[in-house]
Amino acid sequence: MNLNKFPEFDDHELVAFFNDRRSGLRSVVAVHNTNLGPATGGTRYYSYARDADALRDALRLSRAMTYKCALAGVPYGGGKGVILADTRMPKNAALLRRYAEGINKLNGRFSTGEDVGLTQNDIEIMSRVSPHINGARGAGELGPWAALGVFSAMQAALQEVFGSDEIRGRIFAIKGLGKVGWNLCRLLYERGGEVIGADINPRVLKSAQAAFPRMRIVSPAAIKRVKADVYSPCAMGGEFDMAAVKSLRAPVICGGANNQLAQPSIAVQLHRCGIIYVPDYVANAGGLINAVAERESGGYKPKSVDRKVRRIADVVRKILSTANRRSMPPGEVADRLARDIINRRREQRSLFV
Repeated sequence: MNLNKFPEFDDHELVAFFNDRRSGLRSVVAVHNTNLGPATGGTRYYSYARDADALRDALRLSRAMTYKCALAGVPYGGGKGVILADTRMPKNAALLRRYAEGINKLNGRFSTGEDVGLTQNDIEIMSRVSPHINGARGAGELGPWAALGVFSAMQAALQEVFGSDEIRGRIFAIKGLGKVGWNLCRLLYERGGEVIGADINPRVLKSAQAAFPRMRIVSPAAIKRVKADVYSPCAMGGEFDMAAVKSLRAPVICGGANNQLAQPSIAVQLHRCGIIYVPDYVANAGGLINAVAERESGGYKPKSVDRKVRRIADVVRKILSTANRRSMPPGEVADRLARDIINRRREQRSLFV
């Protein structure tokens, strides 16, 4: 396979494919950059229309992880794993063990953990096979921490737009009430925010309505068109194309989903429309910060994680103030800041070669 044919390929350091016919494992791991340290990133278990789509997802997400690690201030580079789901052979323990064995073959160049389609139980199974699995030694569920990061980023964006980070009385439209969206909804709801939710799962909606009685439910197709102060995508990526931008009725986009923009040029269009887009890899870094905390020498410390995750607001404030001062899209500012950090580290390393 010629990786150079894929526009998502960005001089990735390593792309590995792991397959096991007996368990049904078909997977890809992409390591984008290790200037800051060994690569880390979650593993996604998902059904793709084409194998090439899975590879593209791994390439895009691993690059975003490099930038996420840089701006989150953690000593890791970016990587991502993808396991291709197959309805003919559902996820099973043998598949997870074979995948973990594949991770071991990378000799510590990549550690991974929970993402879309994987559960805490799956992580426990893989951790019995590989020492390079995050989330089994104290960190636990990543959703609440990812949600706290998005919440902190929202507060910074509200301050920029409205001059106050007050949640009470503001309207928040959340698409996707899964692990991140649900916890984000709780944080906003408990602080007096008016929450509008959407999800494709009727059972999730029923539970959400019971847990958050004041929440208004709309369809996933309609939620982008509701009037809100913040629109928060917390489902799958690729949501914003030109048509979606034109229908949006919120001055801020800040959510937990990865790869929210269908293409990079959408960031420019959002900027021209006066919509503040908080780069997804900045807003959703809370899960990463929590996952790698258990690898610190002193062990996992929840209070330290909480403090670091809340600092995402400081990063967002810096990005938005710079973007405003230079009349640039926030995503471009964030990318430049991340590249500066990564390249600085590469230059420092080269002095000792």
